[in-house]
Amino acid sequence: MTGTSFVLRLSCPDRVGVVAAVTSYLAGRGANILEAHHFLDPVAGRSMLRLVFAPGRPGFDRAAFEAEFGESMRPFGMEWTLRDLASRVRVVVAVSRQSHCLMSLLHRWSAGTLPIDVAAVVSNHEDQRRLAEWHGLPFHHLPIEGGRKEAQEQQMLALFRDYGGELLVLARYMQILTPAACRELEERAINIHHSFLPGFKGARPYHQAYQRGVKLIGATAHYVTDDLDEGPIIEQAVERVDHSFTPEQLTTIGNEIESVVLNRAVQWHAESRVFRFGNRTVVLR
Repeated sequence: MTGTSFVLRLSCPDRVGVVAAVTSYLAGRGANILEAHHFLDPVAGRSMLRLVFAPGRPGFDRAAFEAEFGESMRPFGMEWTLRDLASRVRVVVAVSRQSHCLMSLLHRWSAGTLPIDVAAVVSNHEDQRRLAEWHGLPFHHLPIEGGRKEAQEQQMLALFRDYGGELLVLARYMQILTPAACRELEERAINIHHSFLPGFKGARPYHQAYQRGVKLIGATAHYVTDDLDEGPIIEQAVERVDHSFTPEQLTTIGNEIESVVLNRAVQWHAESRVFRFGNRTVVLR
C-alpha cells in the first residue's frame, strides 16, 4: 500500500457492466477500493460513479494509469477525472462587505475540516482585510473605479490564474460576473445567495421578507453561470420562521444558513462529489 488515495469520478451512458468494468479494472491492478457510490439517473439514462481507491502496488504511475484507464473505458464513452486526495483544491475567495460566509470558510479551512487550500482573498472593499490577514492570507483590494467593472474583473481573474486557482468562491461577493468570466470559470466558481431570489431582489432582502410575512427562509449554493443566480444548484437549506421574528433575527438566521450551505457546497466540490448535467447536479455523498 502506498499510503496515497485517489478519487475517481465517472459518468457515462448507462449500460450493463459499467460498474463491473471499473471495479474489475482496479482490482486487476491490486487497488483497494475504500469508498464507492453509484447512481443511475433514470431520466438522463446516465450512470455516475465515485470511487476512492488506494493503489495496491508501490511506485504507482499516475500518468500510465490515466492513459491505460482511459483507453480501457473508451467503449463506454466515459467522462472521468482522477484526483489525488492529498492534493487540496486551491481556492481564491471573493467577498464584498459582509463577513459571515468568509469567516466560516476560513475557520473551517484553518481548523483542517474543509479540504481546500485557500490561496488569497480578493474584494472590491477594504472591510475584510483584517480578517484575511489575521488568517495569514494575502488580501487584494480591487475597487471598481469610475465604473470600470470589466477592468476590475480582469484583475481578479488574473490573480486567480496567478495563484493557480482551481475554484473561485463568491462568499457574498456582491458583483455580477460578466458572461466572459462565467465561461472561463465554468464549474470552477460557486456562489451563495439567500433563497428569496428572485422574489426579493435588491437591498435588505430579509427586511423585504419580513414585510411579506414569510414562513421559510433559506440559502442556495450553485455554480456560477451567465444566467444570474440560476446556475446548477449544489446545496440548499431552509429554516422555518414565524411572525415573532424581527428583521434582524431573520438576517442572523439567514446568515448562518448561508454559511453552512456554502461550506457544504465547497466541500462536496473539493471532494469530487458533484456531477453536473446541464442546469442540474447530482451530489454523491
